[in-house]
Amino acid sequence: MRKIIVLSFITLDGVMQGPGGPEEDTSNGFKLGGWTAPYGDEELGKVMQKQLEPADLLLGRKTFDIFADYWPKHAQYWPGIMEVNKYAFSNTLTESDWDNSHFLKTVDDIKRLKNSEGRDLKIWGSSELVKLLLKHDLIDEFWLNIYPIILGNGKKLFGNDAIPKEFELAESHITPKGVIVTNYKKSGEVKTGTVGPE
Repeated sequence: MRKIIVLSFITLDGVMQGPGGPEEDTSNGFKLGGWTAPYGDEELGKVMQKQLEPADLLLGRKTFDIFADYWPKHAQYWPGIMEVNKYAFSNTLTESDWDNSHFLKTVDDIKRLKNSEGRDLKIWGSSELVKLLLKHDLIDEFWLNIYPIILGNGKKLFGNDAIPKEFELAESHITPKGVIVTNYKKSGEVKTGTVGPE
């Protein structure tokens, strides 16, 4: 069985829209694209190398379109991006010029893919797909780069209808510019209790 791993750049208030540049995702009038750029440094670059290690990709339709337009022209920055399988979750998209592209239409398609043999599946961006998978308890890990800013609006990583689950911290780093890089692995059911003296 493959793991489904969500990798995301998020702000303190959970915004994950347009981290890479001003024109990356301007939907709904978003004007703050490229908000991660001031925080790049050597340490973050080293951590990112691990996050970019080859794995198959599972992407929502909008992120797939962005990636298919950008990465074939910049493949030297992401070794292996052209060779891995790219799975797009879409009701309408059925073909692409991007090598090794495949198309999924239902949650059951994703479940079958997850239960098949192969490399782990990494999700970049794809906010609506992430919310859908959380609703169906299909995400195994979160690799989050948390930036010390608040944007106020924009697409958020988390919605309100995820199945409650507990995650454990497997790895973390803090860069000199204050980016918190975390790896959380799903560990079980949520436990509750009462805080305070007995």
